[in-house]
Amino acid sequence: MSERIIVGMSGGVDSAVAALLLKEQGFDVECIFMKNWEEDSESCTAEEDYKDALLVCDHLGLKLHTVNFSKEYKQNVFDHFLKEYAAGRTPNPDTLCNKEIKFNVFLHYALELGAGRIATGHYARIEKNNGTIQLRKGIDKNKDQSYFLFMLNQQQLEKTIFPIGAMSKKDVRTLAKEKGLPNYDRKDSTGVCFIGERNFTEFLHQYFKPDPGDMVTVDGKTVSKHDGLMFYTLGQRQGLGIGGGHGEKEEPWYVVDKNLENNQLIVAQGHDHPGLFHSQLTVEDLHWVANEVPSVRKLTAKIRYRQKDQLCSFELNNDSADVYFVEPQFAVTPGQAAVFYDGDNCLGGGTIEKRN
Repeated sequence: MSERIIVGMSGGVDSAVAALLLKEQGFDVECIFMKNWEEDSESCTAEEDYKDALLVCDHLGLKLHTVNFSKEYKQNVFDHFLKEYAAGRTPNPDTLCNKEIKFNVFLHYALELGAGRIATGHYARIEKNNGTIQLRKGIDKNKDQSYFLFMLNQQQLEKTIFPIGAMSKKDVRTLAKEKGLPNYDRKDSTGVCFIGERNFTEFLHQYFKPDPGDMVTVDGKTVSKHDGLMFYTLGQRQGLGIGGGHGEKEEPWYVVDKNLENNQLIVAQGHDHPGLFHSQLTVEDLHWVANEVPSVRKLTAKIRYRQKDQLCSFELNNDSADVYFVEPQFAVTPGQAAVFYDGDNCLGGGTIEKRN
């Protein structure tokens, strides 16, 4: 009997092509549609996603299971997400969602259904090297999603397949159209993992009451009011509401820092303001994909998705690491992930705690 592989079917074209490829390779393929957010607005498209997933599975002749992991998502991902925002940080729920839901709860559920491995439509690759499983970038550099997968461990990767990791997005859509998949031209999803696309400030207002304070320049001049520090992120330009009459030049304003003690949002004018750039940061909650600290100390890193790799080095300090960049980095944001690479090999990473 062929190995049973269960595909996480989102309704999008990437997971659809992943299932198609595995079926054509002769695997015993079944699919699971996960609902991990209790729909509360038109921004959450779970019903539409399920219909597309069902159409794909009907077209391919594959069984589609449905499961609701909303409770696990809230406890293991969303509560942490809110806690971080309340502390004035900007979390990245997608990395935690992958660790706790897609490659933990979903993985174990699939194994209970008799799967040998699971598969998803992520643009990443898995390779074995001298007995160690490596997480590598997807071939399509514009779609590579290894940044969001850095928290996976050897056991999770051993039970995972990324069927489209060696394909470009263009080729995925072309194949989907050639094979008659009903969602071949569906728009790519964006937004927070499982929550969907929405006005994010309005979304946060559902969970936090306004806590107004002063919006202050780096020189200490009050220029406006903010609604609450949790509603802003470092490097933010839009939505600051700083009108004319402030500043000495016609350049936009940016958030450069948060003074939690005095409830002040610190702003500066101009994208190139030195307050927006830092060459050193501290990373905590380190995780290494190979379960060991890399022997190489001169690496590259990303501090946000789709950022170009940045040359850096790091020094370990117990459970944290100090990271030193060759070039100053724009808007280093506590709460976000810093992910390390050696070429296209994703080594791991951690959470940005502070910047210097």
